[in-house]
Amino acid sequence: MTEQTEHFDILIVGAGLSGIGAGYHLQHKCPAKSFVILEGRERSGGTWDLFRYPGIRSDSDMFTMGYSFKPWNEPKAIADGPNILNYIRQTAVENGIDKKIRFRHRVKRASWSTGEARWSVEAERTSSDGVTEIVCFTCNFLFMCSGYYRYEAGYTPEFPGRENFKGPIVHPQAWPEHLDYANKRVVVIGSGATAVTLVPEMAKTASHVTMLQRSPTYVVSRPAEDQLAIKLRRNFGEKIAYSAIRWRNVLLGMYFFQLARRKPERMRKLILGGVRMALGPDYDVATHFNPRYNPWDQRLCLVPDGDLFKAIKTNRASVATSEIDRFTKHGIRLKDGSELEADIIVTATGLVLQLLGGLEVVVDGRAVDFAKTLGYKGMMYSDVPNLASAFGYTNASWTLKCDLTCDYVCRLINYMDRHSYKICVPHNVDPSVTEVPWLDFSSGYVQRAIAQMPKQGSKRPWRLYQNYVLDILSLRFGKVDDGVMKYS
Repeated sequence: MTEQTEHFDILIVGAGLSGIGAGYHLQHKCPAKSFVILEGRERSGGTWDLFRYPGIRSDSDMFTMGYSFKPWNEPKAIADGPNILNYIRQTAVENGIDKKIRFRHRVKRASWSTGEARWSVEAERTSSDGVTEIVCFTCNFLFMCSGYYRYEAGYTPEFPGRENFKGPIVHPQAWPEHLDYANKRVVVIGSGATAVTLVPEMAKTASHVTMLQRSPTYVVSRPAEDQLAIKLRRNFGEKIAYSAIRWRNVLLGMYFFQLARRKPERMRKLILGGVRMALGPDYDVATHFNPRYNPWDQRLCLVPDGDLFKAIKTNRASVATSEIDRFTKHGIRLKDGSELEADIIVTATGLVLQLLGGLEVVVDGRAVDFAKTLGYKGMMYSDVPNLASAFGYTNASWTLKCDLTCDYVCRLINYMDRHSYKICVPHNVDPSVTEVPWLDFSSGYVQRAIAQMPKQGSKRPWRLYQNYVLDILSLRFGKVDDGVMKYS
């Protein structure tokens, strides 16, 4: 362990979309504060640098997934990974945030002392030649921007007979750099955002791609380019166009989410009508695109310009809806007795949810079990002082909530400074607040991890509304001293 301990006012963990955003907000709203960004990997960009699979792109439009302070000015609203990565890094360089990042610093443990009113943070620093050492930092406020899933490996269920298959088995989270799938038969297991991205992209050069799903997902087509945005940009300039389209998309998203909650059958009809229009009257939409759950009980899958439907219509791709019996030498045998032949199998079977990047947190010598905490405003945790985390929406763009979270953290820090407070800690004293699951999604990746996640409460400020307008009122304009946040 190194001798020297560096101190910063704020320590940010993670140099992805939310970490760079946090750096920008702090520079502009808390200019007197010192901060550092610790990034476990050797490059910035988070998800958009980690994922390298073919066709990697956003599953939200960039007018809502972009930062509030930096207009997205590329033609494509549904953008590809390299363009998003460039946008994040450009933001960092333009604002000098890149100089605040310490790469190869994997934060492992954070210990809070009430007596000192500060965090002691241990990070594993890896040198370019692979030597690791523990380095220490102290900070007054810890801001976790480490994403929501485990970076080391995705989720792959146990498939019987896996060892029998002779070809490569690939998880999208660890895509091999030189995987050659040209003129090969590919089976992609999964039906989520990753699968619907991979299938049409691989189908361009593979001999055939089959999307094998246990059950269908709702799939919605949207134009890759937003023509109104292009027109507004031309006539009114970048900033006005960005703001107008951002609000239009936010409000449309909220409208369709509420419609799905209040009139699920109407929403289902609307979505399936779009699929039938794209695939024609003879396609078996009821089997392959009609889920067992209601719209927005899980995230909808977005396909730009209907690329998945086009690949299916031209027979470059197909969908098989069945359960896997076992892997065989030449592919996958299904429970209905049929066999899918494959040269390559891709397991687009999901992520492993992980809170705070797996950080071990200790408060005054007591290890924190986050499953026993209540989430405060979707960003802080009951009885855990001076710590916030950026966690986006499940029913809208990630960045919308992260921007508001950064806004609120800056307001909180400035409020504490004005009143000479050193400590802020959310503490529930209302016995009528009951515990509710953190997320109400039925998706596999959520259900697998829900027991380890914090709870939300039955009422404000412990309740998560997943509603951008309500969050603006609460986080940007609501009281910082609300009687629940305790200051000392």
